[in-house]
Amino acid sequence: MEFIDVLRVAGIGLILAFLHLFFEQTGKKEFTFFLFVFGYMYMTAEMLRFLRYFFSEISTFFEWLTTSV
Repeated sequence: MEFIDVLRVAGIGLILAFLHLFFEQTGKKEFTFFLFVFGYMYMTAEMLRFLRYFFSEISTFFEWLTTSV
């Protein structure tokens, strides 16, 4: 996982938070719900990508561990 990935997720989160506050203040509750759904789907996709990277690194480590014996 790169530092750029963390910054991208944080940036999207900040943008969604500001949009949520804006729509909440203007009385557009239905838009805040759609922002929540979009944010949830985005974070789920990012977490799946990070988990796939994590498990590939773990499997690479175990392969290295078994071949070095």
